[in-house]
Amino acid sequence: MNSPVKIDRFPANPLFRPEDIQPSQPNLKIMCSFNPGAILFQGKRLLLLRVAEMAIPDEGCVATPIFDPETGEVHIQQFKKDDPDLEVPDPRFFKHKGKIYLTSLSHLRIATSEDGLDFTIDEGPSIFPVGPYETFGIEDARITEIEGTYYINYTAASDFGVVTSLITTTDFRKFERKGIIFGPDNKDVAIFPEKIDGRYQAFHRPAVVHTGKPSIWTASSTDMLDWGRHEYVIGPRSGHWDCERVGAGSAPIKTPEGWLAFYHAADYSTRYCLGLLLLDLKKPSKVLARSEEPFFVPETPYECEGGFMPNVVFHNGTIAPGDGTVELYYGGGDLVTCGARVQLSDLLSHLK
Repeated sequence: MNSPVKIDRFPANPLFRPEDIQPSQPNLKIMCSFNPGAILFQGKRLLLLRVAEMAIPDEGCVATPIFDPETGEVHIQQFKKDDPDLEVPDPRFFKHKGKIYLTSLSHLRIATSEDGLDFTIDEGPSIFPVGPYETFGIEDARITEIEGTYYINYTAASDFGVVTSLITTTDFRKFERKGIIFGPDNKDVAIFPEKIDGRYQAFHRPAVVHTGKPSIWTASSTDMLDWGRHEYVIGPRSGHWDCERVGAGSAPIKTPEGWLAFYHAADYSTRYCLGLLLLDLKKPSKVLARSEEPFFVPETPYECEGGFMPNVVFHNGTIAPGDGTVELYYGGGDLVTCGARVQLSDLLSHLK
């Protein structure tokens, strides 16, 4: 049995609700603001929020916003609810004649704070979809700083599948797109904050079709663009809290004991909780310790109720201010952005 971790949720939670965000255009409505990447930048906490916008449908219709890569604009496609070719199996997507459409289009938006509690958020998108591989939106950024450059990887979705793409910046105002780094279907990528044995390292989570379950792998690269040398790290465990799928959280934290890595996992009832890994400093696919029980579970109303996915804590943003604490920025209920503070020593003790 793992030792417990004291979770200090921020009293101001949720930090961001949909009503706190301005839509990018008048015919769209904010559906969710959640799953932020996080970093310390120029002495401030900087979050890169996933902002999901939905179309406002006509009466008796369902609608989807779709980014047009040729015009750079968003257009609305609608279908009648009584259309016999329409299937709505999930509030996050629907099918028409077998083709999948998302009910929202996500972009990334910057919010900054001196203390991690009171944030100023950009009025419009900071990073918006571009090109044919992002027509269904961009999601769930993770941020890693290496020698003054900030590497932002994010999930991009389109008719071609789900990929992970990379952007770099030094000032969070000018962004250089590097393109796709993991092809379809692959997501939950988290880049390590330093090279190991001369190579960049990353977690990723390839989709599985014929055999296996959604699991965490490592890969390495010399240039941050071409990734190989893939190695399996962990997968779901039957009969455990992480039995259905696992995926990496934010960039791992280097400690004398090993790389401390966060991961999210779902059970068969789609409850998402957070766990920890301790990995070998020189061989990050080697697991030294793993959470037998989650250290962070959905408990509050904003984590357990409402939204599109109740009973969810999903984390992809960590800030370690250097005082022995770790700040976790996370999505609650697939709807809102929240924050919590934990002691680094508690996280390490949890794995003993």
